[in-house]
Amino acid sequence: MAAVPVTFNEALNLQQLGIPEASIKHGSTSMESDKWIVCVEPNQVTMVDLQNGAQVTKRPIQAEAAIMNPVTNVLALRSGTTLQIFNLDAKAKVKSHTLPEPLVFWKWTSVGNLALVTATGVYHWALEDANPPVKVFDRHQTLGPNTQIINYRVSPDGKWCLLGGISAGAGGAVNGNMQLYSIEKKVSQPLEGHAAAFASIKIVGRDDPAQVLVFHEKKASSPPGEPPKIFVMEIGRDPSKGAPFRLPPAAIPVPADAVTDFPVSLCVDGKNDIAYLLTKMGYCYVFDIHSAKTMYRAKVTQDTVFVTCVQESTGAVFGITVRKGQVLRLQLNGPALVPYITTTLRDNDLAIKVAGRLGLPGAENLYAAEFERAIGSGNVLEAAKLVASSGNALRTPATIARFQQIPAQPGQPQPVFQYFSTLLESGRLNEQESIELAKPVLQQGRPQLMEKWLKDDKLQCSEALGDLIMPVDAAMALSVFLRAECHAKAIQCFVQRGEYDKIVPYATSVGFKMDYSTMLSQLLATNPQGALDLAKGLVSAEGGPLIDIQATAEAFLSSNRVQETTAFLLEALKDNKSEHAYLQTKLLEINLIGGAPQVADAIMQQGILTHYDRPHIGKLCERAGMWQRAAEHYTDIGDIKRVFKNSHQMNPEFVVSYFGKLNREQSIMLLKDMMSRGPQNMQVCVEVAKKYHDELGSEQLVEVFEQNKATEGLYYYLGAVVNFSEDAFVHFKYIQSSCMLGQFKEAERVCRDSNIYIPEEVKEYLKGAKLADPRPLIHVCDRFDFVDELTEYLYLNSLLQYVEVYVTKVSPTKTPQVVGKLFDLGANEDFIKRILMAVGTACPVEELVEIAETRNRLRMLQPWLEARVATGSTEAGTHNALGKIYITLNRDPKAFLLNNMFYDPKVLGPYCESLDPQLAFMAYKKGAGECDEQLIQVSHTHGLYRDLAKYLVERQDLELWAKVLNKEEAEGGERKEDPQRRQLIDQIVEWALPESTNADEVSCTVKAFMAADLPGELIVLLERIVLQGSDFSDNKNLQNLLILTAIRADATRVAGYIDQLDNFDAKDIALICVSESHMLYEEGYSIYVKFSKPEYTQDKDDQVEMQVLAIGVLVDYMKDLDRAKTYATQCDEKPVWSKLGQAQLEEKFPADAIESFIAAEDPSEYMKVCDAANEGEIWTDLIPYLKMARKTLQENLIDTELIYAYAKTNNLTDLELFVNGPNVANIQSIGDRCFSEGLYQAAKTLFININNNSKLALCHIHLEEYREAVAAATKANNVSTWKHVCFACLRAEEFRLASTCGLEVIKYPDHVDEIVSYYSDLGYFTQVVSLFEQGIGLEDAHIGIFTELGVLYTKHVPEKVMEHCKVFFTKLNVSKVVRACERARLFSPAVYLYMQNKEHDSAVKIMMERAPAWENDLFLDSIVKVRNAEVMYKAVGHYLTMHPTLFTRLMEVLEENIDHSRVVSQLKRTGDWALQLAQPYLKSVQKFNLSPVNEAVNELYVEDEDYEALRKSIDGFNNFNMMALASKLSTHELLEFRRISAYVYRCNKKYSQSIELSKNDRMWKDCIDTANESQDGETIEGLLRFFCETSEKECFCAALYTCYAHVSPDVALELGWINGYHNFVMPFLINTLRHTHERLKKLEDRTAPPTEEEAAQDSIAQTYGNLGGFGGVLMLENGGGGIPMPTQQVPGAGGAGIDMSSFGVPQQPQMGGQGVPGMMPNGGMPQPQMMPQM
Repeated sequence: MAAVPVTFNEALNLQQLGIPEASIKHGSTSMESDKWIVCVEPNQVTMVDLQNGAQVTKRPIQAEAAIMNPVTNVLALRSGTTLQIFNLDAKAKVKSHTLPEPLVFWKWTSVGNLALVTATGVYHWALEDANPPVKVFDRHQTLGPNTQIINYRVSPDGKWCLLGGISAGAGGAVNGNMQLYSIEKKVSQPLEGHAAAFASIKIVGRDDPAQVLVFHEKKASSPPGEPPKIFVMEIGRDPSKGAPFRLPPAAIPVPADAVTDFPVSLCVDGKNDIAYLLTKMGYCYVFDIHSAKTMYRAKVTQDTVFVTCVQESTGAVFGITVRKGQVLRLQLNGPALVPYITTTLRDNDLAIKVAGRLGLPGAENLYAAEFERAIGSGNVLEAAKLVASSGNALRTPATIARFQQIPAQPGQPQPVFQYFSTLLESGRLNEQESIELAKPVLQQGRPQLMEKWLKDDKLQCSEALGDLIMPVDAAMALSVFLRAECHAKAIQCFVQRGEYDKIVPYATSVGFKMDYSTMLSQLLATNPQGALDLAKGLVSAEGGPLIDIQATAEAFLSSNRVQETTAFLLEALKDNKSEHAYLQTKLLEINLIGGAPQVADAIMQQGILTHYDRPHIGKLCERAGMWQRAAEHYTDIGDIKRVFKNSHQMNPEFVVSYFGKLNREQSIMLLKDMMSRGPQNMQVCVEVAKKYHDELGSEQLVEVFEQNKATEGLYYYLGAVVNFSEDAFVHFKYIQSSCMLGQFKEAERVCRDSNIYIPEEVKEYLKGAKLADPRPLIHVCDRFDFVDELTEYLYLNSLLQYVEVYVTKVSPTKTPQVVGKLFDLGANEDFIKRILMAVGTACPVEELVEIAETRNRLRMLQPWLEARVATGSTEAGTHNALGKIYITLNRDPKAFLLNNMFYDPKVLGPYCESLDPQLAFMAYKKGAGECDEQLIQVSHTHGLYRDLAKYLVERQDLELWAKVLNKEEAEGGERKEDPQRRQLIDQIVEWALPESTNADEVSCTVKAFMAADLPGELIVLLERIVLQGSDFSDNKNLQNLLILTAIRADATRVAGYIDQLDNFDAKDIALICVSESHMLYEEGYSIYVKFSKPEYTQDKDDQVEMQVLAIGVLVDYMKDLDRAKTYATQCDEKPVWSKLGQAQLEEKFPADAIESFIAAEDPSEYMKVCDAANEGEIWTDLIPYLKMARKTLQENLIDTELIYAYAKTNNLTDLELFVNGPNVANIQSIGDRCFSEGLYQAAKTLFININNNSKLALCHIHLEEYREAVAAATKANNVSTWKHVCFACLRAEEFRLASTCGLEVIKYPDHVDEIVSYYSDLGYFTQVVSLFEQGIGLEDAHIGIFTELGVLYTKHVPEKVMEHCKVFFTKLNVSKVVRACERARLFSPAVYLYMQNKEHDSAVKIMMERAPAWENDLFLDSIVKVRNAEVMYKAVGHYLTMHPTLFTRLMEVLEENIDHSRVVSQLKRTGDWALQLAQPYLKSVQKFNLSPVNEAVNELYVEDEDYEALRKSIDGFNNFNMMALASKLSTHELLEFRRISAYVYRCNKKYSQSIELSKNDRMWKDCIDTANESQDGETIEGLLRFFCETSEKECFCAALYTCYAHVSPDVALELGWINGYHNFVMPFLINTLRHTHERLKKLEDRTAPPTEEEAAQDSIAQTYGNLGGFGGVLMLENGGGGIPMPTQQVPGAGGAGIDMSSFGVPQQPQMGGQGVPGMMPNGGMPQPQMMPQM
């Protein structure tokens, strides 16, 4: 697959997901994007979520079609002409619409638009609004009603639409027509083609993208053999911008076997500008849109792909095959595209353009050749464009150098500038290109160009580029460093630009660590503001402060930077942590003491610090005169009282709010203290009492005011809280204080409006106060119902005018109580009458009448009542009272009861019962139903049944009827007969109802009798009305009621009533008769028969309907089919026969039912008839019925069952004639049915008719017609068919035919194993080998054929295996063949295959394990290519054991690939002989200086006593355990090896051991050289003394000469004088004196007094030295330890300055003035006391 430019595979299979085959077709399955596949099934909609592992969701939705929005989870459904859109996430319907005509195609053109195509036009339906679909254009005449729409597209700019469809053409061809429509111009252009799509591409040399239309064209009028064409042309381009992009049409290379093929879909890969054209036969064509050239063609499937979509993220194309449901995925294989174009298409120009545009590999050589050609011809611009289009193939430093070396032409820019300009136009420069371009541009002073390129992202930023820009523009360099992530350089830019506040956020965001302490210490002296900005950033960094807050604050204060210290601490302490309490205190302290109390006040005002020492700060605030702040910080009441002595200087609002911080006791104490100081604090105390009334308690506050005799203050305080207080004490005290201050209106207001005070307490206070104005008392008594006491108080105190005022102005409704009290007090009647007349209608009547009646004063009210009536009063109480007076006085009571409309019958009725029952009946009757209960009761009590009967008939009230007619329920649940009820019924039947002429009264009475369940009485009543002659004899309702009542009560009378009555509802009565509750079937049948006659039913259709209902009674209820058949024969009506047929069908008489249906000519029940006929196997009787049915119906089932009946009756002639004629039968399904039932001849006829060659071949197989089966399989060309025919022929031993079929089967890799297995199970090994030998010669032979043939060879023809593997290696599945070879023990072919397949590990393993397979050359060739290094070490052991003579050659080959230390270890474990054998190898690898190798080689040299080689090995390779070797050689018997031991000790600085070893061997020169090399005086002195002791004078002299630099002169003189070696020590002394003299001379020159010029220079140097390093640049380091900040002593900062002693950080020692700890003063020179003493 790696060599194929387009990969295609099956992503998933819809059938495997449970989607039925019938639903996988056009119109039922949709795929609008790579997110969802939606399938419509008969009773549900299945959705496959492609983004979540093909998760299947099934919804019980009835719909004909469904499509999912390409972006969101919005589903559109269609059922008929109704469209609905649902949001699945919100579970809500978005919108719906009903189209005026059927929908033939629809598609989402965007996330917000649904395109709808009908038979006449195209509509767009917007998703975001509530508007209906909008018609865009009408369909062109070329896309008529016979055209099937398969495609609709909208251009990216939304201005062009394309509609495509297919239709049947001449000669079985399929024509394609498309309509291109411009929305702006509203014009259409027809196109002849099958598929098209819009695309947006970037054209080289143009800034704006091109919107192109890619479409396939095949004209119906084109001559045969002319290939179709692919068109690419731009549409919608503004002519002012230039000519549109258009390519000449290119022919599409159609294969010879696909001449009749046609496209079904065209998809555009917008990522790569490639078009995929899919055809009906399964071919895929790939086109380059920029050139319209065909890049690839392949047959990707045997089935038709009916729906496609593009995956925008990858450019892949998905398609679904019809029926099978394979979801195919096609995608560009980038690495193989360009090699395919160059090798297969041999189009180098296309390869270069595609590789450059898509950045694909494979065209490097082409680019290089073209580049050299362009450079050689001097065409610089072409060469530059070629490099720009080559991706990264040619964009190297060498290419830049080539352009730089080209000389410039006169009048033209430099070639390298042309090169860079071309690159900038095409894209972005790489790092090296950006640097090379920046150099000349910056040299020319044009940084604005760099800025523009950086802004356009044309340059790749790097540290080197930033360094180039830094001297020119620091801001631009900062931008470069930031993009290149050069953090240190970026921070240097921030420092240079003074942007200190950006350093910490940047460093934190990128995770860069640096030494902030050093930076801050350097900034503090030079730039305090910058130091402050940096310090703020450091303490505010994410993850916590990066510096010590206390030490930093100390550093700022030591420089007397109070303002900066404050700003820093505010930033550092903004989190308000408890551990910073001390620093918070100091922050406030330095401002309060340092002369900036306003700063401290502002800090405390903000409230950002809460953990400081509050008492201490409070004292400081009090000293500073900040009384309010001091009070805020005190908690002791004594301190608070002391501060509040100055409360007059405080803000009153603060004083009021301050009390909120105190507890109750403290507040009362402070309030008393403030009020005791005089009235000046009265106002603020009142405000305090108002605000904290609830907290302090009203009683204590009132006590405070009363103790200080502040009644006025108490009044104002209570006045502020009384309206909101619910404390009765407050309200009472306010009323009391108001009265004391003469504020009677306030007292009246509270008494009137308040609900809080205690009424008795206030009433008693007001009565005892004897106020001149009793209105407060009036309001209290009125509100709390103390009317009697008020009346008595006013009456006894001669305040009668207030009594009249009270009842007229205050509370007229209390007049009855006042009058009653006045009655009891014996007041004058005239005064009472005057009061009543004054109150008038405002006085409540009922209560006054009741009071008057209880006191026997009712008649006194008559004038007042008559006056109220005269004024038009309609109050029931007034008229009730007058009625009682008139009835008592007998002043025409009947006239009053009949004529008065306002009295209450419920009041006067009971009043009259005891006087006259008739008057009571009249009063109750006047109640119009409200007094029915009382009326019935008085009628029953006094025997007024006739009046009651007449009243009931006239009232027409069913509920009232129910009260008098229903029986009473006695104990035990039984109803007992009421004698009064019987008398009433008799009065109704005999007198009341016969006299009535009102139909409604009669009807209501009848209903009442029905409801009361009095059927006997009702029948008597109805017979008297209907049968005995009356105005209601012909009333249909009464006739219906009479029959129905008889049905319920006496069924024997029903038949008689049916004969006597003619005007009743026959259908309804008949239905009731045949109902389950009555089952009067004969009566119902009689009704239908009677009313089916013409004299009762005039309309013919109604007569037939009655006949159908009549026979329905016979068949449905009476189940008498014989009587029904007789009746049907009498009627001879088709509906009657049809009804009879249905009944016979239900009763399982299919033959009779078929006869009846034929008589009725009714095919409606054809489905049930077919089922019954099949069940009863009466196909001969079924045939005439189906023929009859075909006359009126064209149904699939009818034709299908007719074919099946022909087949079952073996009527093949009629079957063939019917099938060849017009029919709508599902021949496929009936053919399958016949096939499954063994009717192979019939099935063959059917399959021939529908060209189902697959099933036809199976029929031939069952009929043993093998040649015909092969011919049918050839036409079917289906692998399953080929396979069945092949196996059948094989079973029949038709080997040639089986081979023909087998060759077709093995073309499909999935079926190869099955073929081999079947042949092998039957024992036909030779035939299967022959089959596959023929198969490798097939044109489309695949890898499986060659592989399986190789496997068969290993089993049956082993001598051919090696040749087969060598010839067809590239076409083998190596792993499978190798396993077969191993099973057959054919190891040589297995080794060959492993090596060719680059599985060298396995090849080596086989050669080591299987001796016959081993070949030295092959082994050495493979061993260096193995992937597992362990195999190499196994090979080492293998060669040592099996091939020792070839071991050296093996190690030469493996020298670069193995661990030599491990090999040495392996050799040692093997034995000493292995080391000896490997000596040449060890010497060759000693160059790597490995310790195990060196030790092994040295050991071999020691064993061989080769000291020279050992000495060279030690000198050349020192990586070994020298001390072990030295120790081992120190006792060697040979001198040279002991010398080597001493040499090794000396090399390892073990000088004493080396010297002792040399002394023992008397190797004096070695001793002297070793001592000199040690440079140790003691060692040299010991050697000198040794030489003196052994009298080695010459050695003593040589040692002095050699070790001159390390010998102390006194030691030399001492030894020379003691041992008498004067001559030997003299040269040493002479040389020592000379050197001493030269050193003194140099010292004198250096300590001479300096000249004036030198003194001046020293002074300048000292001045700069005193700066202590502060004059330099900032030190920026990546990490490092923190260096303490300097503590500079600024003049004036000591003495009375800020006290920093409490910070707890020791001061850094000051060394010689200013300086940094650890640095020497005076420019680095030591102090005199520190100079060494000479």
